Amino acid sequence: MASVQAASRLLSKRILSKTNAVPAAAVQGSRNFHFSIYGKKKNAKVSDDISTQYPVVDHEFDAVVVGAGGAGLRAAFGLSEAGFNTACVTKLFPTRSHTVAAQGGINAALGNMEEDDWRWHFYDTVKGSDWLGDQDAIHYMTEQAPAAVVELENFGMPFSRTEDGKIYQRAFGGQSLKFGKGGQAHRCCCVADRTGHSLLHTLYGRSLRYDTSYFVEYFALDLLMEDGECKGVIALCMEDGSIHRFRAQNTVIATGGYGRTYFSCTSAHTSTGDGNAMVTRAGLPCQDLEFVQFHPTGIYGAGCLITEGCRGEGGILINSEGERFMERYAPNAKDLASRDVVSRSMTIEIREGRGVGPDKDHVYLQLHHLPPQQLATRLPGISETAMIFAGVDVTKEPIPVLPTVHYNMGGIPTNFKGQVITHSSGQDNVVPGLYACGEAACASVHGANRLGANSLLDLVVFGRACALTIAEEHKPGEKLSPLKSNAGEESVANLDKLRFANGSLRTSEIRLNMQKTMQAHAAVFRTGPVLKEGCEKMDAIYQTMDDIKTFDRGIVWNTDLVETLELQNLMLNAVQTIHSAEQRKESRGAHAREDFKDRIDEYDYSKPVQGQEKKSFDQHWRKHTMSYVDPKTGKVTLEYRPVIDSSLDEQECAHVPPAIRSY
Repeated sequence: MASVQAASRLLSKRILSKTNAVPAAAVQGSRNFHFSIYGKKKNAKVSDDISTQYPVVDHEFDAVVVGAGGAGLRAAFGLSEAGFNTACVTKLFPTRSHTVAAQGGINAALGNMEEDDWRWHFYDTVKGSDWLGDQDAIHYMTEQAPAAVVELENFGMPFSRTEDGKIYQRAFGGQSLKFGKGGQAHRCCCVADRTGHSLLHTLYGRSLRYDTSYFVEYFALDLLMEDGECKGVIALCMEDGSIHRFRAQNTVIATGGYGRTYFSCTSAHTSTGDGNAMVTRAGLPCQDLEFVQFHPTGIYGAGCLITEGCRGEGGILINSEGERFMERYAPNAKDLASRDVVSRSMTIEIREGRGVGPDKDHVYLQLHHLPPQQLATRLPGISETAMIFAGVDVTKEPIPVLPTVHYNMGGIPTNFKGQVITHSSGQDNVVPGLYACGEAACASVHGANRLGANSLLDLVVFGRACALTIAEEHKPGEKLSPLKSNAGEESVANLDKLRFANGSLRTSEIRLNMQKTMQAHAAVFRTGPVLKEGCEKMDAIYQTMDDIKTFDRGIVWNTDLVETLELQNLMLNAVQTIHSAEQRKESRGAHAREDFKDRIDEYDYSKPVQGQEKKSFDQHWRKHTMSYVDPKTGKVTLEYRPVIDSSLDEQECAHVPPAIRSY
């Protein structure tokens, strides 16, 4: 009981009582606002510069992190640890973030199961990316991986263990030894099949050691940009409808992916690409959004994730004839080929009439040949999920599965230090004050296809990298540059417009139209005419946003309003994804075109390069897509940026030249 009282005393110190500076209009207006200001050091001031309808609270921090999943928490406590006065703004309680749903594990070349080397992990990641990954960032991530996992262990993450007490590592897709020549690697450190859950709770517990100010259930609306520099973010407090401007020298975006642009996906309903959309509205580009990963094993009908760890533990995919069909498509790696390869193979099996079920429209994942003891210790969550969502006892019968949208390789373009970049006249330029990490970012470590268990690694390595870069370039307590008094006015005007929107289409109707269009027109296999039709449909659906209708006119916990704001964000992600896909006239990684089946590089790597003429930048597709959208019209503009082919240190780790990708 004493500990509860101590905790509540601590909390009451954190909540400043309602300040006297609240403008009369805000309190006595027709809407009768009552709100408290969270924060510390009494750094919150109330102003009515933007709006007399909505109370606007100004906060000043050294750094603000948007999002509190794995990447956001790692960045936030990294900054607090370095002495920065840090705010973490999140629309969900931190442990509700989607990192919690990761199952398989986190890759690192620890060498606990057999000899391993981070350079082999580097090679696998470059190959997995189909040579669209930036090799300097991949070098940084794979070299840092062992230390990142040991750090997590020191924070108290309860990894599964081998008999002799070392961290257990399972086999995972696309992981090999000796630069692809030494067979299957066991590189994936896991906590049974609940690794993300464990990681998120470990990071959150750790973050409470530090003096980070959490603003929980605050929905970030937009970046505060002036003269190409990021000065902070503006957010809506969902609890009371107050508007908060967070002024900061450094802003880190860690808002996750946008899986919910699709009808069937493994993402939470909150994965709405808010960070990508904030960056797009600020006139900055997103990168490689056409590369959407389909996880081979989502439960048929429900879309829930069944981890690749099942296949890592020895599970196999079978068709209606009971055949282990992956042996035909990937003779060496079989069921542990990379995800895009497995998803396409499954889709081909179904198309050719070897699917299972009454409609022959899915395949089976078989686990019942494995010892029940192994299933109980290594895959307990999966056994439960399969029973709840498919009514299947995994010890006796197979799980019905289908490729399901799972991850976005694209995102906000950054360098390996986490700094957001733009590309103009052949140069990468850093956007001052803006950083991104996690699934929202595209440092491009994943290129055209992410390898399983590289995403949790991406979170902790680049969350930490953002904190380190900020600590290198800034000092705590630096004076903030001035901000226009009406900064964020447009965001509030947009919020007000949506709150009183009275068109003819509900938010849910428009969202469903978008999801069905994306599912049908930008699927596992894509073709020109279908993509073109998808672009036209998405452009038309974008225009219907003007005819939206919201029902809740209140301001306290207005979920209707928040879902509509999220739909605006999803829409910006969706149009960029489908237009980028339509333009990319090749097949690479997760982007598989049936009318352009080959990967088009600067050379034809299926033949010796000697004597070949190098294709010009315009003629080949080994380049990053940079997409911009005009939020008013929904018009998408595409530019391209070269891939970084050199590692950070060629002596220590030679870059991997492109080759034909087979498993």
